[in-house]
Order: sequence, then structure tokens, then C-alpha cells
Amino acid sequence: MKFKDDIKYFLDIKYNQYCRPEFIQHDPISVPKNFDCKEDIEISAFITALISWGRRPSIIAKSNQLMQLFDNQPLQFITQANPNELKQLEAFVYRTFNSSDLLFFIHALRGIYEEQGGLEFVAQQAWNTYGEMKMVVIKIRETMLSYPHLARSEKHLANPGVGSAAKRINMFLRWMVRRNTEGVDFGIWKNIPMSELLCPLDVHTARVARRLGLLERTQNDWKAVVELTNNLKSFDAEDPVKYDFALFGLGVYEKF
Repeated sequence: MKFKDDIKYFLDIKYNQYCRPEFIQHDPISVPKNFDCKEDIEISAFITALISWGRRPSIIAKSNQLMQLFDNQPLQFITQANPNELKQLEAFVYRTFNSSDLLFFIHALRGIYEEQGGLEFVAQQAWNTYGEMKMVVIKIRETMLSYPHLARSEKHLANPGVGSAAKRINMFLRWMVRRNTEGVDFGIWKNIPMSELLCPLDVHTARVARRLGLLERTQNDWKAVVELTNNLKSFDAEDPVKYDFALFGLGVYEKF
């Protein structure tokens, strides 16, 4: 028991070290932090999360480039861009995410905001119906894919229904739902409990979690996400994903 208390004490120190405003400028969350309108925050955060793999400076640079292409008005661009304005996006590419993927997500987001009440409404309806974050992720994915798309675009929306860790959408949900006095996450979605958020699992957080004895599963999949989050709940049942900052910081900055 004392060992577990020691791990909690250690992670609390690292959380306080990394979850602070200085963290923002070097993290993809810096992109939606440029906006004040709720819908602009949601859309810029979602699109940034979609391309959040690889080096963080590249993710931030490419996401900011996209916001510039949106005239720094994500909601207005998503809902009102004409064919000539959309044509300007044809040169965009980031790794395996290309302009055909981008145009699909723009059209899907347009439909979601014009026909379905927006991203929060989709997430909230899924939570109200199922009371399970796994189904929130799945329903966001299904709603997006209900709009016409190429098969290649499906790989950018991870599916926990087939075991994916869904790191990027869990990160997006952390940004939207988690309330914090440090002002890093947004916490603008008030009716989904942050106690039910799931830890965004990547190679860094997984490696550190295993070294600390918080994760036994060897695969970085949905079962590993649930196992890790459940262990973090024993440290803070109301805010388990706060330790994402600690695990990520230890992995990226300290090579723990």
C-alpha cells in the first residue's frame, strides 16, 4: 500500500510540474487556445486532434496553417466556405492526412453543426444514451462517417469497437470536458462527467505507466486504456486523466 501511496505522491508532483500555462505553448492544445468562441474552440480542437501524431512542433505548425486557411474563423469557414475557398485546401497534406481527408471532415463538420447541433450535442446524446465514454467515441465516429467519404478517411477516426486506443479522440474529449484551475484544458462541455474520461494512451504514457506498475497489458489498445484509467482512478476518482500530464511529461521530457 505504501508503494502505491509513493506512486501517487510522485505523480501528483509531476502533475503540478507539467499542468501549468507554460505547457500550452509546446502542445497542440495551443491551437484552439487562440479562439474564444465555443464552436471555434471545438472545431479547431477536433481538427488539431485529428492530425496529432508525430512531432509536436510539426503538428502545431500544420494545425496553425489550417486555421489560417480557415481565415482564423473555423465555424464560419466550415459552414460557409464556397467551392473556390475549399479549392484552396487542395495542397494541404500532413503525413498520411491529405486534402481529400480534410475536405471530408469539413463537410462532415458542416453537417454536424448545421443538422445535428454540433459536436457537443453528438457527444452528449451518446453519453445520455449509453453512459459510457467508449460509446461517446464510437458515436462521434459513426456520426462523422455517416457523411459521404472515401474509405481512406476512415483510418483517421480510431474505433474502440475493434480495440483501438483512440488516443486522439480521448485527448480531444479531455480538452473539452476536463475542468482545471490551471487553465490548460478547456472544460467547456459541462454535462459529461470528467470522472469518466479515459487517459489518452500513446507510446510515452504507456511506457511510463508500465514502469510504474500502472499498466500490465502489453498492447497499447482500448483494454490498456481502461486498465490504466482504472488504476489512475484509485489516485483521483474525480479527475483520473489529470495524470496524463504527469505520465506524458515523464515520458517526453524526462525520458523516464
